[in-house]
Amino acid sequence: MNFASILPGWRRFWAQELLPTLADLRLAILLLLSIALFSIAGTVIEQGQPVGFYQANYPEKPALFGFLTWRVLVGLGLNRVYSTWWFLALLILFGASLTACTFTRQIPALKAAWHWKFYDQPRQFQKLALSTTLVRGQLPGVAVALRQRGYRVFEADNFLYARKGLVGRWGPILVHGSMLLILAGSIWGSLGGFMDQEMIPQGETLTFDHPLERGVWARVPHDWSVRVNRFWIEYTPDGHIDQFYSDLSVLDQDQQEVKHQTIHVNQPLRYRGVTLYQADWGIAAVQVRVNQSPVLQLPMAVLSGVQGRIWGSWIPTQSDLSAGVSLVAKDLQGMLLAYDGEGKLIATVRRGMAVDLQGVTLAVVDLVGSTGLQIKADPGVPLVYLGFGLLMAGVVMSYFSHSQVWGLETSEGGYLGGRTNRAQVLFERELMQILSGLTLAEPAVAPSPESGKTD
Repeated sequence: MNFASILPGWRRFWAQELLPTLADLRLAILLLLSIALFSIAGTVIEQGQPVGFYQANYPEKPALFGFLTWRVLVGLGLNRVYSTWWFLALLILFGASLTACTFTRQIPALKAAWHWKFYDQPRQFQKLALSTTLVRGQLPGVAVALRQRGYRVFEADNFLYARKGLVGRWGPILVHGSMLLILAGSIWGSLGGFMDQEMIPQGETLTFDHPLERGVWARVPHDWSVRVNRFWIEYTPDGHIDQFYSDLSVLDQDQQEVKHQTIHVNQPLRYRGVTLYQADWGIAAVQVRVNQSPVLQLPMAVLSGVQGRIWGSWIPTQSDLSAGVSLVAKDLQGMLLAYDGEGKLIATVRRGMAVDLQGVTLAVVDLVGSTGLQIKADPGVPLVYLGFGLLMAGVVMSYFSHSQVWGLETSEGGYLGGRTNRAQVLFERELMQILSGLTLAEPAVAPSPESGKTD
């Protein structure tokens, strides 16, 4: 195969077909709308949950909207939108479109504005958005007035060129560059990050052995862990939850504490690029004493088929396990309900109290809470933050009008004209103010036949 003969054809295809297609505004809008649509889907549909969660919430009969079942969600990857290959492909394609638009339109526009030239023919002024004629000898006065209004003026013999707002030409380039940084940060976060959700009982230690989601380049830490020292909830006077807290210790490989912090909602723990958020809570176990027995810690589980979240546990009252009572709690305030084997309420007991049931004395020592932690590592966050910062700066810069004014004096008289890429009315007023103090061959600024065009 002769690559030398193929290369020119490929270059023509790139320059004439592929590059213009990528730079097409319609393609960029279509890609942006697609990304927005799938991002909305990823916000509405819970991400990163076990398959059983989707089977329970998106059953096959009846299917949501007639077609949306857990098989469809899992099959299309809508349960992990931001890490699917097709979403990453959309981001990459949109980034390629932005890059093509930047190099084919924005950078050439900046170069054209930077590398200016004088107009030396009267006919050139007829193509400007605004143009008029001057009396000979008035061009220096125009230069002074332009300088007073912040223009940078270039003069040579009978020629004049002035410009201001060149920063406005940099704005779109900075906007495109910042969006590319945001896209790069999103892609890097998907490929190099991981996410997990765990319910950790008080006193237990969290390790990062099996995260729910991880990128192909993710580095999951194995040289440190997190111990839940204590979990508690603060309640309002009417019994509603006000805030819940987790007292955490970061432990190294030798189980030595290297960081200690109490977290709550909107106040996470950060360590080595990993962030632990307070996301949920539960009741892990109940500690009881039957007669004079040692303290028994029995697990509590969420009861299904009831309204709200209620935890329950079965406590044996006979040594042969032939009889027992069920203890039910809805929060960590210490109130428990006791039911017999037939489901009848037989007693109410609080933490630290004892009650006689079925011939035994049952004392509730404590309720053991569990904290729901969301663990996330996203190495692309700094890039995203930097991109958003530059995006705001670029948007502000883009609002600056890039205005240009040309002047020429010939033996027949003088000519003055200009154009701007935005704020056309303000630009016209500015030129009118400059011309109002000059003796003109024509009394007013005359828009050319091509008035209204911008570069």
